[in-house]
Amino acid sequence: MSHLTRRSLIRGAAGLTGVLSLGSLAACSTDRAVGPAAKAVAEGEEARRRNGASVVRARLTPRPVTLNLGGRVVSTWAYGDSVPGPVLRVTAGDVLRVEVDNQLPAETSVHWHGIALRNDMDGVPGLTQDPIPADGSFRYEFTVPDPGTYFYHPHSGVQLDRGLYGVLVVDDPDEPGDYDDEWIVVLDDWVDGTGRTPDDILTELRSGSGSGGMGGMDDGSMSGMDHGSMGSMGGMMGEGMQSRLLGGAGDVDYPHYLVNGRTADAPVTLTGKPGQRVRIRFVNAGSDTAFRVALGGHRMTLTHSDGFPVVPVPADALLIGMGERFDVTVTLAEGVFPLIASAEGKNGQGVAVVRTGAGRTPSAEARSGELSRRVLLGTDLRPAADVRLADRSTDRDHDLVLGGSMAPYRWTINGETFPDADPLAVSEGERVRLRIANHSMMFHPMHVHGHTFAVAGSGVRKDTVIVRPMQTLEVDFDADNPGQWAAHCHNIYHAEAGMMTALSYRA
Repeated sequence: MSHLTRRSLIRGAAGLTGVLSLGSLAACSTDRAVGPAAKAVAEGEEARRRNGASVVRARLTPRPVTLNLGGRVVSTWAYGDSVPGPVLRVTAGDVLRVEVDNQLPAETSVHWHGIALRNDMDGVPGLTQDPIPADGSFRYEFTVPDPGTYFYHPHSGVQLDRGLYGVLVVDDPDEPGDYDDEWIVVLDDWVDGTGRTPDDILTELRSGSGSGGMGGMDDGSMSGMDHGSMGSMGGMMGEGMQSRLLGGAGDVDYPHYLVNGRTADAPVTLTGKPGQRVRIRFVNAGSDTAFRVALGGHRMTLTHSDGFPVVPVPADALLIGMGERFDVTVTLAEGVFPLIASAEGKNGQGVAVVRTGAGRTPSAEARSGELSRRVLLGTDLRPAADVRLADRSTDRDHDLVLGGSMAPYRWTINGETFPDADPLAVSEGERVRLRIANHSMMFHPMHVHGHTFAVAGSGVRKDTVIVRPMQTLEVDFDADNPGQWAAHCHNIYHAEAGMMTALSYRA
């Protein structure tokens, strides 16, 4: 079997500052890589399509906009006149057709986070498509196979850390829908338009001039700097950016944290009636922040993780990593309650207001006892019986050793930055195990495109999972969706600094 070399397929990082054309991707067929234009990709899409499937049409227009986040007006990039962007809603089995008209002054793309879609529609420039040029357009069209809560965002540079994100809800026609209302709650960390852009922050991180947190050390160990040197790095290098649950809690100390596009001092209000049972779809669209989420005066019952059902479990609070989605149900009490999204390990929080009766609006600094009670992570869950991955021995194992350093700002998989890390070869039909070993002092929410995996031990089905410092986590998936697929940390700054590789199907 010929070897798939590091640079024979892909160029560039998560933002792909230098990219191959699709023609170059097709040329990789001589290396037996199953590219996005391969026959197997088209055959997989044909197998997903069902006769009489509805075609849901939408249009996204990424462009520079001025937004009001609740008393603070910012200049940013977004998909419309508000943040988050428009909710797209389909039923499992539908075909989604989205026309993207790029009115940004830069190339862009749209990635459909968590969807097991056809490879050429995955939205990763240089890996699955050419970037959409400024003043250019692109049509995404694919079958949406699985119900659940998903979202969309660019896979170009650090554009996610602007206002370019929105929610994709895929309804299950067979779900009983035993709830009275549904709320979509999107969490975000925000800096754009407050004096700096995400690109400015990335430049500062790379230059060592600031915006850092207490993340990875030299190659993930404590040898790269001593404790006394941490405060000398300048900028936002915050000694408080540590979490008891997650270790190093991020590289960026944001000035604002948002819930549904609003700051905590001008929160959105979610209105219901006492006794109503409400389904809440939580999405963490943040770029560098995990959120601890609780609804004051209530317990939540967690029902879905990353779109897939779990054995229902009550919780006082949830810890949601970047890119993760959780669905919960809650029975509403009477009154006014704070829905708090506390920036884990950082200073600040997002707040929404849940109102079912008379009462005073909670303050921006409102706290809830639930935040310090039972906190669930995605790895604490078990899958519903009908989505459990079938028992089977693995055909192929890959190690992903995560490391990094703040100075120089470099985040690695197996000691290399993307695209220098060897792709992870797989063949269609295999059961694949990824052994993810975090050798850094910071948590990493690891995301695999085009597949949903089972976390070893619990079996919970996910596509994004928190790997804590010095933890090794094993995940299994069936290689049933051919193509070239990104696998990376969903801290966008880590991905852009190299913590990304590719699952490379081979013919």
